[in-house]
Amino acid sequence: QVQLVESGGGLVQAGRSLRLSCGISGRFFSNYAMGWFRQAPGKEREFVAAINWNGAGTYYADSVKGRFTISRDNAKNTMTLQMNSLKPEDTAVYYCAEATWRWTSSRPEDRTGYNVWGQGTQVTVSS
Repeated sequence: QVQLVESGGGLVQAGRSLRLSCGISGRFFSNYAMGWFRQAPGKEREFVAAINWNGAGTYYADSVKGRFTISRDNAKNTMTLQMNSLKPEDTAVYYCAEATWRWTSSRPEDRTGYNVWGQGTQVTVSS
C-alpha cells in the first residue's frame, strides 16, 4: 500500500524556522506533482505550496510566498518544505499530497487535484 509520511513538525517560536519532509513508502516517487496543504483547528484544509514533477515549477499561497520554499529530490524520494519567519497563524497540521497532474496546473490549490495524502504533522508557532 502506498503511503506518504510527513516529518519535521514541532513547536517553534515566531520568527524561527522549521523544515518539513515528505517521504513515500510502497513505491518510488511517481512522475507527478506534489503539494503541501495545512489545516488549522476549525478551518478548512488550505493550499500551501506545490511543485511539479521535476521541480522546475513551483506554486505558493500568497500567505507563505517569500517565507516558505518547496523542493523535491526524486532520487531520494523526498519532498521538503522549508518554512522561515514562521508566524502564529502558520500553526496547523501540515499534509503532503501527490497530485494527479505533472507539469502545470491552473488551480494547484484545488484539493481534488491530489489523490494520495499523508497523515499530517503538527506545526505549532508560539508568539
